[in-house]
Amino acid sequence: MTQVSGRPLRADARRNRERVLTAARAVFAEQGHDAQMDDVAKRAEVGVGTVYRHFPTKEALIDAIALDAFERLLAFATEQVAREDADPWEALEATMWASAEILAGDRAVAEVMAEMAGPLTFDEALQEKASAAMTALVERAQAAGALRPDVIVDDIVMVMCGVGTATRKPHSCTEAWRRHVAILLDGLRAGSAVSDLTLKPCS
Repeated sequence: MTQVSGRPLRADARRNRERVLTAARAVFAEQGHDAQMDDVAKRAEVGVGTVYRHFPTKEALIDAIALDAFERLLAFATEQVAREDADPWEALEATMWASAEILAGDRAVAEVMAEMAGPLTFDEALQEKASAAMTALVERAQAAGALRPDVIVDDIVMVMCGVGTATRKPHSCTEAWRRHVAILLDGLRAGSAVSDLTLKPCS
C-alpha cells in the first residue's frame, strides 16, 4: 500500500500518507462513517489535495484503515498456523481473542464497521492468505475433536465481525466484548454442540 502507479513512494510522500492515516483513524473514531475528507486533511495538517492524492475516495481511505487491522490479524493467524506443535483449540482460541483485541483497540475500525452497509474490499491474494490460515486453524481444531464439526470458516469470520461491531454499542459491562468472545468460544466447543447447523445447506 505504499505505491502509486507501481513506483515506491518518496520519503516525504510516505510520511504524508502516514499522517493522513493517523488523522483519519482519529476522525473516523470521533465521527464514524460521516467523517469528511476535509476533516481528515485539517487534522493531518495537510491540504485536502494531499489526502485525495493518496486516497482518491473516502471508501479507499476507510479500506486503508481497515487493511492495517486486517494485516495485523493475518500476521497473528499465520503465526499460529506455523506453530504445528501448538494445541489446535488454543491456536484457534488465541486467534479469535487477537481479532477481538485488534477490533476493540482500534476505535476507528470498529466505528466504520458498525456503520458500513457493504463489505470491505481487500486485495484478493491477501484474502486468500487469510482464508487459508483460518481454514487450517478450523480444520486442525475439528480434527482434534475440540471444535464442533459443523462449523465452517465463514461462521468464525461473521461472528467476529459481529463482535467488532458490538464494541461500539452501549453495554452495562466494561469491555463487554470480552464477555461476547467467551460466550462464542463456549458455543464453538464440540462438547457444547446441541443444535445441528447442517440442517440448512451452505452454498
